[in-house]
Amino acid sequence: MKKEIPRLTTAIITIFVAMLACDVSGNATEAPAQPPTELVAILDTPANSSQTEIPIQHQVLPAALPQSRSGQAGDQDSSVTADQKKSNGGDRFTLEQFERPFSTTVMDVYFPNLDIVNTYVFQDDTWVYGTVKVVDRSAATVEPYRFAMQLDVQVDGRGDWLILTLNPTSTDWTTDGVQIYFDANGDVGNQTPMGSDKNALDGDGFEQMLFDQGKGDDPDAAWVRISPDDSNTVEIAVKRSVIGNPIAYLANMWTGHGTLDPAMFDYSDHYTHEQAGAADPGFPLFYPIKSIYELDNSCRIAVGFQPTGSEPGLCLVSVAPATGPEAVPGSGAGPSCVEYGGGCGGGGGCCNDVPCTGGLCRYP
Repeated sequence: MKKEIPRLTTAIITIFVAMLACDVSGNATEAPAQPPTELVAILDTPANSSQTEIPIQHQVLPAALPQSRSGQAGDQDSSVTADQKKSNGGDRFTLEQFERPFSTTVMDVYFPNLDIVNTYVFQDDTWVYGTVKVVDRSAATVEPYRFAMQLDVQVDGRGDWLILTLNPTSTDWTTDGVQIYFDANGDVGNQTPMGSDKNALDGDGFEQMLFDQGKGDDPDAAWVRISPDDSNTVEIAVKRSVIGNPIAYLANMWTGHGTLDPAMFDYSDHYTHEQAGAADPGFPLFYPIKSIYELDNSCRIAVGFQPTGSEPGLCLVSVAPATGPEAVPGSGAGPSCVEYGGGCGGGGGCCNDVPCTGGLCRYP
């Protein structure tokens, strides 16, 4: 009997240990499962980390600009009047024409990097190109520093598209800093496109951003670079397919610091003249500039059609002699005089006694 007791005790202990093992096992299956180590690392990675982003694969890049341009518009060079704290003409708030490369109110700081002096439009089967030449692009001291091309593809005075870009840093094409905005609700321009509306409603301008530095339906939609031929010129390219493959359109260029805001178009509908001020002391009731400052734009270039002259914001170009054929831009027809934005000198004068300064006819 003494030999059986240890055997019984051993059996009881064995059963008891087995029961404990079952309880422990049962409790373990009810505890939350822990993810694998490699999955934890992914979950802990911030959503905007480059480790989780798929690199943008670009397929179609712009090439060199076409040899033949589709349009050109000069703009006032206010460096010649900056010491007088005024623009060199061309600032007309009620017509959405701005020549304000100055600080607000005192106008004691002139920004040559904002002062547009020449613009061009080029196009080919794939791209629309806009170029912006300023007095001195390297003088940028304020961030952000922006360039923009506005396109009116319905030729009704209302901007439809805005290609906005930060100041590029290379002569290589890049999508860095480039965005495309669209006015989906058609409120750019309010009741009178390119004209100041009294008691205008607060519109939201270009409210839809469809492209952001390669992100969008088409990663190759828009690009920017410094011109390889001129460090003071910026070149912007947008795919024709993105903007609806327009045959005819109006284009103009913009520069600005933080004041170049897609939501503020048209600027003349968001402020009264008293609030906006004026850059010309010839308008003493409004001078100096106030709420609209550090901003410049060019007149609108007609592309793909012969303008009637009634298009809002249109650049005035060559005027044919009364007895001669109608002058068509690029046709080589000899003008009798040249209007605002056109080249003068070398035997060609400006119409209506407009002064010819720096090779361009200046707005009176």
